[in-house]
Amino acid sequence: MSYVGVGVSPGNVPVYHGSNLKVIDRRVRLAELGLRCLICASAITSIVLIVTDYEVKEFFTVRKEAKFTDVKAVVFLVVANGLAVAYSLIHVLRCVLTMISGSVLLNKTLAWAIFSGDQIMAYLNLAAVSAALQSGLFAKFGQTELQWMKICKLYEKYCKQSGEGFAIALLASLSMVILSAISAFSLFRLYGGNAGKNNRKR
Repeated sequence: MSYVGVGVSPGNVPVYHGSNLKVIDRRVRLAELGLRCLICASAITSIVLIVTDYEVKEFFTVRKEAKFTDVKAVVFLVVANGLAVAYSLIHVLRCVLTMISGSVLLNKTLAWAIFSGDQIMAYLNLAAVSAALQSGLFAKFGQTELQWMKICKLYEKYCKQSGEGFAIALLASLSMVILSAISAFSLFRLYGGNAGKNNRKR
C-alpha cells in the first residue's frame, strides 16, 4: 500500500502520509515494543520479590510467619502481574513479527482489540497496585482507630522486600497507562480523513 499527499481529518488536523507516516509508524512500534518488554521485566521482578518474601518471628514459644498469601490484596497484585506478563508476551511476539514483516497496522478490528485489552490491563493493574499499597500503609503505620498495630515493626525484612515489589509493580502499571495511550493513538489515527480512501487502495 502506498500513501500520497497530506490529508485533513474532520477536526482539520493534518494527517501525514508517505515517508512521514512510515517514520511515525516505526517509532510507535518501537515505543510499544520497548514498553511491553519493560512491563514484562518489571512485572516478573515484582512477582519474584513478593512471592519469595518470607519472614519468621518467634514470640516466646509462638512461631509466627509472614508471607504474601496472608494479605488478599497482595495475592490480587501477584495475579494481576501474572496476567500482565502473559498478555505482554503475546504482544511482544506480535510486535516483533509485525516489524519483521514490515506491515502497517490498518485492521480496525485488531486495533480495537489491542486498545481494549491495553485499557483493561492498565485499569486492572492500577487497581491491584492501589489495593496492595493501601495494605502496605496499614502495615507500616497501623490504624489506631481500628486498633491495628504497626506490623512492619515486627517484620522489617518482610515489609522492605514487599515494598520493593510494590514499587516495581507501580512502574509496570504506569507503563501500561502510557501503552494504553499509544494504542489509542494507533487506533484513532485510522479514522483520519483519508483513512477510508487508503484502505480502498490496498
